[in-house]
Amino acid sequence: MRRTDAWGVDHNYQDAFQKWHDVPPETIQAIHRAMEAGDLPPGDDPVLIVETGRSRPAPAPGTILLEGGGSLPVNKRIPADLPPGYHQFQRDDRAEPVRLIASPGKCWLPEDLKTWGWAVQLYAARSRQSWGIGDFASLEQLARWSAGELQARMLLLNPLSAAIPVKPQQASPYYPSSRRFFNPLWIDVESVPGASDDPASLAEATRAGRELNRTRLIDRDRIFDLKMRALESLWKRFAGDDSFSAFCREQGTDLDRYATFCALAERHGTGWHSWPDEFQDPQGSAVARFAHENGRRVDFHKWLQWLIDRQLARCSKHLAIMQDLPIGVDPDGADVWAWQEVYAKRTGVGAPPDEFNTQGQNWGLPPFIPHRLRAAGYEPFIQTIRAVLRNGGGLRIDHVMGLFRLFWIPEGVHPKDGAYVRYNADELLAIVALESQRARAYVVGEDLGTVENEVRRKLARRNVLSYRLLWFEKKDPKTYPKQALAAVTTHDLPTVAGLWTGSDLARQHELKLKPNEESTAEIHQRLARATRLESGCALENVIEGAYSLLARAPSRILTAALEDAACVEERPNIPATTCEQNPNWSQALPMPIEELMQRDLPRKIARVLHERSG
Repeated sequence: MRRTDAWGVDHNYQDAFQKWHDVPPETIQAIHRAMEAGDLPPGDDPVLIVETGRSRPAPAPGTILLEGGGSLPVNKRIPADLPPGYHQFQRDDRAEPVRLIASPGKCWLPEDLKTWGWAVQLYAARSRQSWGIGDFASLEQLARWSAGELQARMLLLNPLSAAIPVKPQQASPYYPSSRRFFNPLWIDVESVPGASDDPASLAEATRAGRELNRTRLIDRDRIFDLKMRALESLWKRFAGDDSFSAFCREQGTDLDRYATFCALAERHGTGWHSWPDEFQDPQGSAVARFAHENGRRVDFHKWLQWLIDRQLARCSKHLAIMQDLPIGVDPDGADVWAWQEVYAKRTGVGAPPDEFNTQGQNWGLPPFIPHRLRAAGYEPFIQTIRAVLRNGGGLRIDHVMGLFRLFWIPEGVHPKDGAYVRYNADELLAIVALESQRARAYVVGEDLGTVENEVRRKLARRNVLSYRLLWFEKKDPKTYPKQALAAVTTHDLPTVAGLWTGSDLARQHELKLKPNEESTAEIHQRLARATRLESGCALENVIEGAYSLLARAPSRILTAALEDAACVEERPNIPATTCEQNPNWSQALPMPIEELMQRDLPRKIARVLHERSG
């Protein structure tokens, strides 16, 4: 039986093999230190969350200050007809109000939603016009082709989140500096305002950028240099724009602070832990002085975010863009710098050992401290969800179990000796539902791995779609739940070609990992039986067969990996390896997307998936 203390730390856990483990006392002590836990948990609620349409007792007589203006006196009960939104509750006996969040309770989910789309690693999807990396120009090409010729209605993208603007550039989109702001490497430089006025000024950079398409390995540092120099040149000629000014006003202090972080990182060449002490406090006078003295550079980074916003909005006009929300952020990045008080120090999140990662995993991402996040009125979480829903029609929450509990691993502790820490999932899901309804975007929770029974029930009640993979599910896809996104594989698992040829397993052995050969063989055999294909048959037939199987699923959304459409054997990422060991997140598709669009296999995949959703 689970034992949980007053701070939400589980003193034992059940692993993927149903075996219980006691957490070492040293781990629990280290987690309490990281939380800055006192003798007693915090008492008064810093936030109230209610579901619209339901009345609930008021904590005390007071007044609700409505988000849209106006006020509502409250005596014994909070009324059921409170409009959805972020309000303030002012108790009569206290000076400071608390945040009152009124949520619709369920995420936006059209009753007739039944669709399909590509799962795209954007960096890999280069066009012939790209500068060494897939960008918003290639994304718009994919979106237009998919929505028009192939009748797809969504695209699932890798996280677009920002990296620290220094070299070496972080390759993993799941280790971002910020989840609220986005990476300038996605910008299509040639469509930036002013670029067409003097194309000769960009000619050399354009030539050098396209030359980078000649190799499959993506050189982010070289691309970063080329794009930043070109964008700086265009910024010098930028005369201003009412839309840019409005964007800056809308984003407010948070954009100011993020842009200041970027300018400071450029100055010092690193993340914030290595900066002079005076710059480590984002609200300090030294930071304010730096922002004032370097206002033009700070504005440049705001301008980059505006360009991203415009270009992504253009892509999303064709179909629903579903962004992927990483489970955490770089401890040296902008989000942790801005919100140091709500992130645990010297602690990363990860996962205990399971059948596919037998050593366990430590992702090195600092977790939110539950009681500190609540004390902040959930503002960091709200901003994060809102940012990834902007200009998109969907959201995939990576490792959605993290809304319920996260596996904390203090510095120096082996992953198997970590501990789960509990979060108030009902409150976090209420916020997700509110932001989903406001953005009119559906939500998918990646609920793979070790999942407690109650998790899927609560997600379903909130209209958060589940996740199903052909590789993991041993039953016929016809049995998959309707309220789900179903796929063959993910970025962390073998492609169809890699599984079928055995090259993925061989690569794991080459890297001296400990792959689960029995499970891999079982998946291979199951695919062979279901498709009735022999080992020597053409790869295209196997891939088409795998997606014909997937098409049996009644699930609301089906996705096809663009790597499979291109017959790629290498998976985008091999967990438990570094980018020095393996080119994780750094291999482009073996052909430009213009060539891929002319091939038969993508059309065959699209046909079987569209026919079942039509």
